[in-house]
Amino acid sequence: MVDYLKIFLKNGEAALIMSEANISYFTSFHSSNGYLVVTKNKSYFLTDSRYVEAAEDNIKTVDEVLLLRSMKDDLYNLIDKLGVKKLHIESDRINVKRYNDIKKATALRQELVADGKLDDAINSIRIKKTREETEKIIAAQRIAEKAFDHILSFISTEKTEKEIALELDYFMLKNGADALSFETIAVSGKNSSKPHGVPSDKKIEKGDFITMDFGAVVDFYHSDMTRTVAVGEVSSKQIEVYETVLEAQLKAIEAVKAGKICREVDGVARDIIKAKGYGEYFGHGLGHGVGVEIHEAPSLNPTCETVLQAGHIITVEPGIYLPGEFGVRIEDMGAVTEIGFDNFTKSEKKLIVL
Repeated sequence: MVDYLKIFLKNGEAALIMSEANISYFTSFHSSNGYLVVTKNKSYFLTDSRYVEAAEDNIKTVDEVLLLRSMKDDLYNLIDKLGVKKLHIESDRINVKRYNDIKKATALRQELVADGKLDDAINSIRIKKTREETEKIIAAQRIAEKAFDHILSFISTEKTEKEIALELDYFMLKNGADALSFETIAVSGKNSSKPHGVPSDKKIEKGDFITMDFGAVVDFYHSDMTRTVAVGEVSSKQIEVYETVLEAQLKAIEAVKAGKICREVDGVARDIIKAKGYGEYFGHGLGHGVGVEIHEAPSLNPTCETVLQAGHIITVEPGIYLPGEFGVRIEDMGAVTEIGFDNFTKSEKKLIVL
């Protein structure tokens, strides 16, 4: 993957990559203090004494791993020695202080470029997943699905939202997840009307919808799924809303294929929900890319003009959220293909009443 960056660079130029996500992507190595320097001909990874031995043992994608004792003595001196005249940095992953520090350190020696072109180049590489990346994402998804199967027998009116979220987390970590994709969402009853609600001490009650949004990480790659289940009796309104979300999701999935524009796929789901009278209660985008980060390009929303391509891995997750009543979201994740959508998510989507 680093070699693709070299194509972006000209002689006398270098890319300085500092974000953990991009470093993980290009090196398959994680550290809290690492820097990737790439020129037209060579690549270097610099990290401090806590990580350097592990980096030397594990990183196979760069030409050299170097010990970082200080930014001035090691990082900036390396850039000088390489004869770099133009230094590209990630503009969408750097704060003002860090930008000013780098600008000060490189002043009079390098032209500092933070125009977004490096970010665009990186995103164009990351947006299409390789077979190896896809296999890792599927492995993470299988762990999440096993957690969903497990949680169905765990849920009862004796349990709280927090207990359900913690049980999902524990199960995924115990069964092969390296980490959690994000803070697990498990919200019930009125709390389920909050798309990203925080699990509380509220106990599950009969008649509740429970929305669970969760995922596992395997070798840096994330999974993402959401299911809404019911406990005890459900009202005709709850069934109507659930069936509306499910129809919207299924039709949107049918619309996914290479060549489709993201906003068009979003519109398929949005139009169905609007036609049923719930348009104002679907406020977020239909989906997003998934990879070494839980939210990546492309974005499926009403304004995104990105054209879907084979190899994009995306979520499809419409929802309806009725304030003070309940909410429903159903989310699958899969790969865009030339003819459709390879759905990685195998868990049941018909309404489950526990």
